[in-house]
Amino acid sequence: MGEEYREWTDVSGTTVRVRRGPLGVMLGLAPFNYPLNEMYAMLIPSLLMGNTAVLKLPAIGGLAHVLTAHAFMKVLPPGTINFVTGPGRVTMGPIMETGLVDVLGFIGGAKAADALVKAHPNPHRLKVFAQLEGKNLGIVMPDADLDVAVAQCVLGATSYNGQRCTAIKLIMVHESVADTFAQKLVAAVSALKVGLPWEDGVTITPLPEEKKPAYLEDLIADALAKGGTIANADAGGGQLRGALFTPAVLDKVTPQMRIFHEEQFGPVVPISRFSDVAEVVEALKHSWNGQQAALFTSSAESAAPLVDTLSTIVGRVNLNLQCGRSPDSVPFSGRRSSAMGTMSVTEALKAFSVETVIAYASKDSTSSQVAAGLDSQTAFLAPV
Repeated sequence: MGEEYREWTDVSGTTVRVRRGPLGVMLGLAPFNYPLNEMYAMLIPSLLMGNTAVLKLPAIGGLAHVLTAHAFMKVLPPGTINFVTGPGRVTMGPIMETGLVDVLGFIGGAKAADALVKAHPNPHRLKVFAQLEGKNLGIVMPDADLDVAVAQCVLGATSYNGQRCTAIKLIMVHESVADTFAQKLVAAVSALKVGLPWEDGVTITPLPEEKKPAYLEDLIADALAKGGTIANADAGGGQLRGALFTPAVLDKVTPQMRIFHEEQFGPVVPISRFSDVAEVVEALKHSWNGQQAALFTSSAESAAPLVDTLSTIVGRVNLNLQCGRSPDSVPFSGRRSSAMGTMSVTEALKAFSVETVIAYASKDSTSSQVAAGLDSQTAFLAPV
């Protein structure tokens, strides 16, 4: 939290002491894909900083909170944590419209976050902490170790069915290695076992969202109509059985296709080919994504220009590594439409609190005596 002004400090004739205090009521919404981790990564620091909370349980995965709800009820005063169920579009708007929410903790889509902020009668009073969408880019340079690049891209694009904000959502590959990369990627994706979660060795499982399969099929159809190909069609890529979607490797993807820009949030792996790194920079310039990128190369000379570009656009640049969040002590940040605020062990404490300063004229002996007594008589300035 920082040590500056933790104790009484004379600053240009004014003695000050700083503590971080609560914001008030936190409204927390977390997604289905990480129902416990994402919710409590916001809730715990919010509680530690003295806030109360209203938590919207996800429609999918909400049962994960039942046991913790009972635990909270036993140890916390009534009203400290409040759980809300039901469709978000029905329940969240009216809560925001009361104007009683002081801080919004939100992990999900940017449009939903915008709608909630706009529903607050005084949005200037609302502090927003949001981890939003990602169209994270994998960039494969001519000098990349293709085996490493393929392994990391498959892991990054298909883990949890690709339903992670941190997943690699688009791979831009230099044309000199694109054919080889695509062949290796198809082989690796085709080796993934598709089935039910309780079956041994299964990597790809049914999608939990009712409308998701149709959305993925629309993205694929749009790409095919504009010159794209399903590179693993012979292995069943893109086939749908109920809610079980076999991962599709889409090759020859271009900026004219929806899949180039939209976050698929599912097991569709798009490959776009480039001949000049300027094409990658142009794509980055016009992207709404500001979360992460994965850069695959074997030389600093190759990496340096893109690192300089990426460092002004995304919150994390991964070298020869899939996009990810860990370790949690490291800042998890983002720009553009991917985040508002930074999540980490220490940064989350700051996100759900505000600095409060106690100050007096350093020469005022009476105020000095009062201040000395406050240390033992107030909860706010008590030693921590």
